[in-house]
Amino acid sequence: MRTIFTTGQVAKICKVAPRTVSKWFDSGRLRGYRIPGSQDRRIPREHLIRFLKEHGMPLGELEDEAMGKLLLVGVETGVQGGLKDVLSAEDFKMEFAASGFEAGIQAESLDPDAVVIDFGMGRNEALMIAQNLRRNADYNDTVLIALLTDEDNASGFDRTLFSETFRKPFDAALLAERIRTLVSRKKQLV
Repeated sequence: MRTIFTTGQVAKICKVAPRTVSKWFDSGRLRGYRIPGSQDRRIPREHLIRFLKEHGMPLGELEDEAMGKLLLVGVETGVQGGLKDVLSAEDFKMEFAASGFEAGIQAESLDPDAVVIDFGMGRNEALMIAQNLRRNADYNDTVLIALLTDEDNASGFDRTLFSETFRKPFDAALLAERIRTLVSRKKQLV
């Protein structure tokens, strides 16, 4: 749900006076719009988040929405490290799960934007995790990425479960960039 803020609401979030927010708006540093026939200003959530990041201000209550949340299921430590190196801790919160059971618990607490499932944990378990996530309406728009092994044939299962598939070996930087693209696209639609 896209939220629009008043200058008073932005002032509370930024811990400044409403007049300061009006100055930011009037100078063009904080983007938004005026209500027709009124002097009232409105600031869309995405413009506020961008403004706060550009000026190094704390995101406060908006942090969870601005930060991408990534759940890695059964992903080997080498790939985990590669993703940690490329995806900054300011932009992504990463959690790890070794099994389907752990994945369910982590998904409930994290509410991930993207889930990467490694088929190296076993094809049946990987597919079960993906199917369970897709069955739950809370995860309908979650980006699902499958990491397929050399032996794993991509046929024989419903490819539409996944937003993207990568075959091992692959470049962790390429995977990270794809995750970043898909998550930012998803967040813009919300």
